[in-house]
Amino acid sequence: MLSRRRLLTPTVWSFCPPRACAVLGLLLGTCTANAELQDLSEQELSEIDGAGIGVVLEDFTFSHGTDTPDANGNQARIFKIGGLRSTDGRDVEIVVNHLYISGTGSNYGQNLSPVNIGRLVNPYRIDVVDGNNIGIRDKAVLEFAAPALVDAAQGYDCMSSGAIAGSGVCSSRPATADFVGERPDIGLQMNVAVGEDRSANINIHAKSAVIDGSYLRLWGDDDRRQMVGQFKLSFQTPELSINACSQDGQSCGSRITMTNFALELAIGNQLQPVFFDVDGTGNFVVEVAAIEPPAPGSIGADGLRGSSDAQTWDFYEDYYTNPDYRSNLHIGNFSVGDRDFGSARVEGMLIQHLDIRTKDLAP
Repeated sequence: MLSRRRLLTPTVWSFCPPRACAVLGLLLGTCTANAELQDLSEQELSEIDGAGIGVVLEDFTFSHGTDTPDANGNQARIFKIGGLRSTDGRDVEIVVNHLYISGTGSNYGQNLSPVNIGRLVNPYRIDVVDGNNIGIRDKAVLEFAAPALVDAAQGYDCMSSGAIAGSGVCSSRPATADFVGERPDIGLQMNVAVGEDRSANINIHAKSAVIDGSYLRLWGDDDRRQMVGQFKLSFQTPELSINACSQDGQSCGSRITMTNFALELAIGNQLQPVFFDVDGTGNFVVEVAAIEPPAPGSIGADGLRGSSDAQTWDFYEDYYTNPDYRSNLHIGNFSVGDRDFGSARVEGMLIQHLDIRTKDLAP
């Protein structure tokens, strides 16, 4: 069980890897900690609450290899997911050929450049927070959070590449001629091999992406004795694209492009958290349990608060009207190749029940 007491003084870490595109650059490059650790007495430890860790990556570039051998015939380092089988018994392998995080203007990962991830005044955070402050009573909550949204008078428009201060609620700033910005280009190339048959490469790219306001919160449920949580994803990008190419990359299908793409996805909330478990067969279970229906007579026939039990009515009123519990999707324009299909939106989607279970398909 997590304690509300903190053992660390407030700390911000600033990782400054060299501009070379390598994971080891992050691990072995220059690393400075902008904080001073001090010994604390037992009395001081008992009074500490609210300290966490902030993470900022400055001039950061990441590029994860390709599945093409080099000039000497050596296989490049790639990321694979194996141990799967198709229904007809063939081995299934998911191969991530290329994964990159770059500054803006990367041209779908071809021209990589540095970008900042987070700000010193608003970093990515790893923290243990008092659940009473976020609607989760009497719990210590482990939180992984992106930069928080800010007041519109100080923030930046989340979508515009030319946003200026005072134009929106995002803390992450766009790139300028003199500043690398805090909105990375992100991309992924992958394919699936079933036996000897390998699919075309699937390419997914997001330009100048922003996830400010996103978080994952985890805590323990006493009744079910399981880990539970809340997941909030706020993802915005001026362009999200998907296409498929042949293995050699010489032939590609039409590109699916979604401009001004904004996704707000809420899975789990204070009234209806998401449960994580492993069943008796070793498979993972992710569940959002359905809300218990009100007891007969607790809600009046006319549905009004005056004829209902006030506490029960308020509970369901909060559940059905709170915008933080709902998911939204906005697409400014959806196109396939040179054909436009206009805008699309889904608003106010409420996940009332969700049950995801993995299955072992091996014979």
